[in-house]
Amino acid sequence: MNGNTINDKCIFCKIISGEVPSKILYSDEISVAFLDAFPASKGHCLIVPRKHYPTLLDIPETELKALIAIVQKIGSAAMKAAKADGFNVLQNNFPAAGQAIPHLHFHIVPRFKDDGKKLHLGSLKGEEEELKKLESEIKRHL
Repeated sequence: MNGNTINDKCIFCKIISGEVPSKILYSDEISVAFLDAFPASKGHCLIVPRKHYPTLLDIPETELKALIAIVQKIGSAAMKAAKADGFNVLQNNFPAAGQAIPHLHFHIVPRFKDDGKKLHLGSLKGEEEELKKLESEIKRHL
């Protein structure tokens, strides 16, 4: 289903086609941005490609470049509109990583000083031998 214009079972494709109503913020030939129906914070937005790409690994680089420029634009606008102190850009791939809808999407989550939301990465210290092995394996797959 990589690069199909629409997937009739996908909620994001239904939003893009207008079948499911949404608060559309921005739309162009590559992307659509809209407010998240289940926001993590005030101003939480989603940016999706118009074509149905299941994950970040499926979208062509040229389309990804255009999409990430819109992520930047929407992030700035959402932060200003919500009067936020910052924002997170979140993007999950595959169910094991928390992807609930198999259509590539970026979350913009405005953040506020002392909002109590926690996002902690890197809470474990890597063992040197394991880090060396992973370094080698990742480089091998590049």
